Amino acid sequence: MSSHPSAVSLGEIRSTQSGFSKLAALAADLDAYLFDTVEVDFSACTWFDANMSAPLGVVFAHAVDNLNTVKIKGLRPNVETILSKNRFLNGFGFPEREDTHGTTIPYRRFTVTDDRYFAAYLNKHLRGKDLPIMSVALSERFKNSILELFVNAAMHSESKLGIFSCGQFFPSKHRLDFCIADAGLGIRRKIYKELGLKMNSDKAIEWALQEGNTTRKGNVPGGLGLKLIREFIAMNKGRIQIVSDRGYWEYSPHGETLTRIDTPFPGTVINIEINTADHSSYRLRSELEI
Repeated sequence: MSSHPSAVSLGEIRSTQSGFSKLAALAADLDAYLFDTVEVDFSACTWFDANMSAPLGVVFAHAVDNLNTVKIKGLRPNVETILSKNRFLNGFGFPEREDTHGTTIPYRRFTVTDDRYFAAYLNKHLRGKDLPIMSVALSERFKNSILELFVNAAMHSESKLGIFSCGQFFPSKHRLDFCIADAGLGIRRKIYKELGLKMNSDKAIEWALQEGNTTRKGNVPGGLGLKLIREFIAMNKGRIQIVSDRGYWEYSPHGETLTRIDTPFPGTVINIEINTADHSSYRLRSELEI
């Protein structure tokens, strides 16, 4: 163990392929330490999208699991405000700041059996975030689809470190981002473990997105649980991103991207971005047929 804390640095983090790549690179940097005190220097970080606290939580959890103490230094005032309001900094000795505008979906770390608490968290914090108008039935189905992402992460990831979530409403940008991340096997390794299929990380995400594809055994529906969310996001002109290992997939009004990032991310992340400038009214297809 070194007498002086080791240091790694982090730059600007946004909900982009570049942002996820930087967090994956930070994970690789931290992976080099064992039984150490590591200071993560945020002085080069001029902005941090609050929802990206979920994958950052995964990165820090892995470092702590390697018996390290993680400390945060060099926070700029605006970044400290963001990460204090959503409670990410609570565990690092920083005071919590009140979210007076009600724009945060607070950072939380759940165990894999916390689905009831996750459902209550969604019900509480999705309110008042300018979501497009949905029928009661669709609103329930939408929340259940997000809950299904949690249940799938709990079941498939085999994450011993838990499941992390966080969100942020950006009123001036007319978007609501909600991120759920696990510290588990990753899609590629899970497919290989359960089915013996070898494929690259990007192709593994593509495989998991196909309806009917699942690593579950028996007559149990599977997949990532994104079907209804994808259909809604397509009409809403929002965005979905999935990162797992080195795979990166994004669906937005600009098209679909499937590629690889340079450094593997130690788990799987799903980020859903809802366009809150959408004034349409949505209901389930079955309700239109009544």
